[in-house]
Amino acid sequence: MSEPTRVPPSSMLLALAAMSCRDGAPQLGSDELARHLETLTGWQHKGDRIEKTYSFANYYETLAFVNALAWIAHREDHHPDLGVHYNHCVVTYSTHSAGGVTLNDVICAAKTEQLRA
Repeated sequence: MSEPTRVPPSSMLLALAAMSCRDGAPQLGSDELARHLETLTGWQHKGDRIEKTYSFANYYETLAFVNALAWIAHREDHHPDLGVHYNHCVVTYSTHSAGGVTLNDVICAAKTEQLRA
């Protein structure tokens, strides 16, 4: 089975990934969130969160991704909810204190995307 073709990250994705999370970030409006989701391929807005499923060849690759994501979450002090399975991981971001999706969630989603770039 061949490796899927990787699309180079956009300049907006790179700009988001270069940012850091901030305490007290306000919830994003629907228009602003929609603009960010155009940059984050495969991410979906579901209620008060954004979510994406990442697929892998096996459990080892899934856990390697989870461990790299844990390092990002620790560094940003912004932690996703994870559904870890044999060959895939569901990553969900939401800022509970803001009651929905903030720029912090979008920043961390962009950093997550860089793990697969």
